[in-house]
Amino acid sequence: MLHLLRASTRAARASKSPQWIKQWPGRICPSHLLQACSGGNRQAFSHWSRKQLGTIPTAVVNTLLDAVHAVPVSGADAVPTAKREPWKKLPTTCPGCGAPSQTVDREAAGYYGETRRKRDAKHSRQQEEDAIFKQAVDNESVDGQSAAPTKSPPVATADSTPVCNRCHMLHHNGAGSSIIHPSMQSIQAIIEESPHRHNHIYHVLDAADFPMSLIPNLQHALELPRLRTQNRRSKSMRYIRGRVAEVSFIITRSDLLAPVKEQVDGLMPYLQDVLRDALGKSGQNVRLGNVRCVSAKRSWWTKQVKEEIYGRGGAGWMVGKVNVGKSALFESTFPKGRGREVSPELKTRLDSENAAAADSAHLGDGINDALTVVQPVSELYRPLPEAYQESEIDALDDEAFLNEDEARLLPPAQPETAYPRMPLISSLPGTTASPIRVPFGQGKGELIDLPGVERNTLEHHVLREHRSDLVLTSRVTPEQHVIKPGQSLLLGGLIRITPMTEDLIMMMYPFLPPSLTPHVTSTEKAIAIQTGFFTETNEPYAGTVPSIATPPAKTLMESAGSFPLPTDVTKKRAGPITAVAAGKQKAHDLPYIVYATDILLSGLGWVEVVAQVRRGACGDPGKVPEVEVWSPEGKYVGQRRCMNGWLLGGPRQGPVRERRTRGRMSIDFQRRKAGGARGGPG
Repeated sequence: MLHLLRASTRAARASKSPQWIKQWPGRICPSHLLQACSGGNRQAFSHWSRKQLGTIPTAVVNTLLDAVHAVPVSGADAVPTAKREPWKKLPTTCPGCGAPSQTVDREAAGYYGETRRKRDAKHSRQQEEDAIFKQAVDNESVDGQSAAPTKSPPVATADSTPVCNRCHMLHHNGAGSSIIHPSMQSIQAIIEESPHRHNHIYHVLDAADFPMSLIPNLQHALELPRLRTQNRRSKSMRYIRGRVAEVSFIITRSDLLAPVKEQVDGLMPYLQDVLRDALGKSGQNVRLGNVRCVSAKRSWWTKQVKEEIYGRGGAGWMVGKVNVGKSALFESTFPKGRGREVSPELKTRLDSENAAAADSAHLGDGINDALTVVQPVSELYRPLPEAYQESEIDALDDEAFLNEDEARLLPPAQPETAYPRMPLISSLPGTTASPIRVPFGQGKGELIDLPGVERNTLEHHVLREHRSDLVLTSRVTPEQHVIKPGQSLLLGGLIRITPMTEDLIMMMYPFLPPSLTPHVTSTEKAIAIQTGFFTETNEPYAGTVPSIATPPAKTLMESAGSFPLPTDVTKKRAGPITAVAAGKQKAHDLPYIVYATDILLSGLGWVEVVAQVRRGACGDPGKVPEVEVWSPEGKYVGQRRCMNGWLLGGPRQGPVRERRTRGRMSIDFQRRKAGGARGGPG
C-alpha cells in the first residue's frame, strides 16, 4: 500500500489531475494511514485527514481506508486473516500451449511453478490497489463534492489467465523444448470428438516452401468428403453421419512472396496451379476457389477470413504441419468482441441447415445417429450471463475431470470472453502441445488450434546456436549469383547446388534466411566444405568459409537427385524486346530460350535457378538444363514451377526521373549516323 500512495502521488503531480491531488503534501508519510487504521478509529482518522491533508475529499479517504483495511497489519492490533493463496485456482489447460495444468514435472508443458505463482499474485494485488485508487480519483465531482464510491470486485477476464512456465520462457526468453508431434490418426480422433454439427477444416500451408507443407491425402486421412469437382452438378455441401466437414486451403506468410498485396493477388492463378499439381491425379478436376493467400503480419485478407469464420459458426479447425503459422493466423482471424445477439437471418439459415442435417441422418449408423438430434436455435445460442460466479467457473473447469472413465482427447473449451487470450506465437516447432478451444459469438462457434503434424526439416542437422535463425521472418531481397562451369553454390555449408549441364552459365537467387549464407566456389572446394575433407587427398578442410552443419551431418551428405529447369520464362525475362510498346518480338522467334525452376528447402525457403541457352543447342527439343542438389541424407529438397520471385521482389527500381540517363553519343557515331566518315551519303 505504501508504494501505491507514493507512486500515485508522483504520477498525479506530473499529470493533469484535480488540484487537490496535485497539492498532496509530500512530507506526510503514508505509514500514518496504517497507524490510523490499526486502531479502527475512522472518525479520528477523518478529522486527522482534514487537518493534515487539506482539501482531499472524504470519499477518497474512505476508499483508501477500505484498501488499507485489506492490508494485514503487524502488531497487537493486527487481525488474524486467512492465508492468501497465490492463485485462487489453476486453469484447466494453459491458454498459451493448451497443455493440461500440472505442478509435478518441471520440464513438461503445462507446469506452474510456485515462484511465478507468488510473483503473479503480487502483481495482481498491485493492480487491484491501483484500481481502487483510480476509482477514488474518478468519483470526485466537479463542484468538489464526492459521492460514496461503489466498491465492486474486479472482473476476471481470460487475459488475466496465467500461462505455464514453458510458455513464459518461450515468450520472454525464447527458450523451450518441442513436444512430440501427433500423427494424422491422432488428429482424426480429435476431430471426431467435435461437439458441433458444422465443422470446417482450415488446411494451413506455408508460403516459404509452398507446397511442401501440404499434407497429402488429407481427406482420406481424416475421412472427410471429397473436394468439390468442376462438374456443375457437384454438391457444395456433403453430410456424413449427420455432420458436415468442409476444407479450405490457407497459404500463410504471403508477405514473403512479394512486397505488395496486389502482386500477391496476381499470383493466385499460379498458386492454384502449383497446388493442383501437388494434389496429384485427384486434384486435376477439383475446384480451388477455397484457396486463400493471407498474411497475419501485414493483415492481408485476414479480415475476409475472419468474417467467413464468424459467418460459418460451428467448429473451425486449424490443421497443418509445425511452423506454418497456425497460431499467428489464429490470432489475426479470431472474431473478437462479437456475439451479443443472433440476427434473424442467421437463425433462419441455421434452422434450414439443421433440417437438412436431420433429413440426411439416415445415412449414419446406430452409434452416430445420436449426433443428429436437432436442437432449436434458442437452445443452441442461449445468451450467456455477463459474468460467471466463481463456483460456476470452477464447475465448468472441472467438468472434463469428473468422469475418469471417459478419456477424451479434446479438452474443455475456455470460458467465453469478448477478448480472450490467444495461443502463444513462437518459432519453436511444436509450440502447441494440445488443442486450444476458444469459443466466440456466445455459443455460435469456436476456433480450435491443433498441434502441428511432424515436418521434415533440417533443424537436427544444424548447430544449436543457429537453429533459432532458420525461420524466414521477413521478405528477402536476394543477390544474383552467377555460377560458371566448374562452380557450385553452397548454402551455409549445408546445401550444395551444382549445374550438371556443361559449358552453361546459370544464375541463382536464394530466398533463404540469413543463417544459410550463399557462397560461390569451385565444385571441389564446395564438396570439401560440405563434407569436411577433400575427396582426392582425404585432407581435412581448414579454410575460413563457415558451416552451420553438425559434424554427424557432414558424414550424411547424399544427392537429393537432379532437377530439370522445365519452366520457360523467356517472355518475362526478355525485357523490352517482347514488350508491346518496344520491340514487339515474339518469344518463340528469339534465338534463345530462358529456362527456370524453384528449388525448395523444407521449412526454409527456395532458390530460383535460371539458365539461358541458345535455341536448339541442347539437340533434343525436350532436353533442358539440369542441376544436382546435395543435402543431409538426400532429403528436405523439393521443386516447383518458377514463380519469378526475382522479378517480383528483387532490388527496388527507383522512379524514372531519378534514373541515370544515357550519356552523350560520340562524334564518330554522329558522323556514321549522318552518312559516313566523310559526311557523304552512307
